[in-house]
Amino acid sequence: MIIGIDASRANRSHKSGTEWYSYYLIRELARLDHKNQYILYTDQPLTDGLADLTLPDGQFLNKEPEFEGGNWQKIISPGKNFRAKVLHWPWSFFWTQGRLSWEMLWRAPDVLFIPAHALPLIHPKKSVVTLHDMGFARRKKLYEKNPISLVKGLDLLVRLLTRGKYGANSYDYLCWSTEFAVRQAQKIITISNFSKLDIIDLYHPPLDKVIVVYNGFSKNLYRPADRATAAAIGKKYNLTAPYVFYVGRLERKKNIANLIEAFAIIKARRKDFAHQLCLAGDASFGYDEIKYLMQEFGLENRVVLPGWVPETDLPALFSGAAAFVFPSKYEGFGIPLLQAMACGAPIAASEAASIPEVAGEAAVYFDPDDVYVMALAIEKILFNQTLSDNLVAAGLERVKQFGWKQCAGETLKVLENL
Repeated sequence: MIIGIDASRANRSHKSGTEWYSYYLIRELARLDHKNQYILYTDQPLTDGLADLTLPDGQFLNKEPEFEGGNWQKIISPGKNFRAKVLHWPWSFFWTQGRLSWEMLWRAPDVLFIPAHALPLIHPKKSVVTLHDMGFARRKKLYEKNPISLVKGLDLLVRLLTRGKYGANSYDYLCWSTEFAVRQAQKIITISNFSKLDIIDLYHPPLDKVIVVYNGFSKNLYRPADRATAAAIGKKYNLTAPYVFYVGRLERKKNIANLIEAFAIIKARRKDFAHQLCLAGDASFGYDEIKYLMQEFGLENRVVLPGWVPETDLPALFSGAAAFVFPSKYEGFGIPLLQAMACGAPIAASEAASIPEVAGEAAVYFDPDDVYVMALAIEKILFNQTLSDNLVAAGLERVKQFGWKQCAGETLKVLENL
């Protein structure tokens, strides 16, 4: 059987949740399945751990992509059953609906797997998509509506074709493509029971069409680091213990503004509060508000913004943290929760959406809309060593239930049983 996978997101240099999911799922499928043939579809040549699927996690491939002829890129895989096809496209938008659809029209695989919401208009009957969450539908105000293109008249054309329901902007495309995927895909994978219930509530697909497969984490990378390593990596980012840690996009839907205010509350309450706050991740929608609040509360010297951090540095940053805080108002899963648990970081987390389903008893929970309750939860961990130790122990035990190997095995069953 030939299985085609959209690898375009997995190939991005600055990855977050969906991109890491795509990346590690491809790598684990290569380790697990030497029987089926795979084609990785991409808009740019694959690099590093996608160009060489035998590389250990966290290692990089320092050489130019090799091609076997035309747009077929040579991929090294354990079972020698992976190839990549670079589908060039002149624009920065509509690659999936344009170029990938064209490829499906003439040279479709037996099964197409899209590890995100955007199923191409033209696709084989046996198509599977992963819908990670329905946050755009539940928390509309947290999403930006960027124009997809500056092409004159495109917005009017889209509105005419959709009878006024959608425009040519990123939010409307997310809404349309998700609805289209639910209707057209043969199976839908989602990453938590919470997300499954949301999909069913919003779109009413048959119950057996939606299959829950939990996310994982790299067990080869994420483990407790020794103090010297944690201190050395922390110093690289101008961090000194003690510090509170967050990793993810710095955007409105991640509720970073309330985390900064909660941090300011603890600072005002306790004279012995000497911690820094490290917010690691790329800036996105709502970042200006974060910068403003840092100035408003006089936290410029206490909040560290290292930007996007390479994955090889993250285990040490988790390990050196006095607490990991996950304040998001909506999550389909939350991979950083697994990473924090695996590295022995005590967790304070929002009680919203899927987060309690993932973290279980390994976190102190708070209402993400109540900055005082958030501050109290963080403070409990920072100043109660017994509680902190208990959370670490609970996390190290709970995280054993998750892994990319399990995720890939369950995903492969879905693909093979269509």
